[in-house]
Amino acid sequence: MSEKTPFKVLILCTGNSARSILGEYLLRAKGRGRFEVYSAGSHPTGKVNPLAVRTLREKYGLDAGAARSKSWDEFKAVKFDFVITVCDNAREACPVWPGQPMIAHWGSPDPAAATGTEEEKFQLFVTVALQIARRVELFCAFSDEKLLDVVAVRDVGRQFPLPGEAGMKP
Repeated sequence: MSEKTPFKVLILCTGNSARSILGEYLLRAKGRGRFEVYSAGSHPTGKVNPLAVRTLREKYGLDAGAARSKSWDEFKAVKFDFVITVCDNAREACPVWPGQPMIAHWGSPDPAAATGTEEEKFQLFVTVALQIARRVELFCAFSDEKLLDVVAVRDVGRQFPLPGEAGMKP
């Protein structure tokens, strides 16, 4: 492992119960110490969705049992290198962060809003997690120099649309 300081990343959503939790744990695992990763919400639900925890455990072998839904206010004094929004509401309400971090939007549909059977809901969590995981893999594949390219980092959010989302807003 490099002696360099890890890049600090904050992944934001509205409720900090599903997408941002998935992103936090997937990037932390894939980044293997290269990234110091946190997640938060503009209006946290106070509870992590159990299907997010199940998805991370069953599909990625990650233990997210310690995950908690928290407000972005908790991090208002932290200087991040990257702030990544994973839902449109968080993108629109994103505050100004100290240190002028690179801001990127990697929107995904909200699996917590899914209806249907428990298994149908779980399948949407799996699908959204796969989209986030692919974006995380692309982000992690960038060299440190490429990570400083704002266009490249923002373009990650345009990659890997879900079926029927080809026209998804960037």
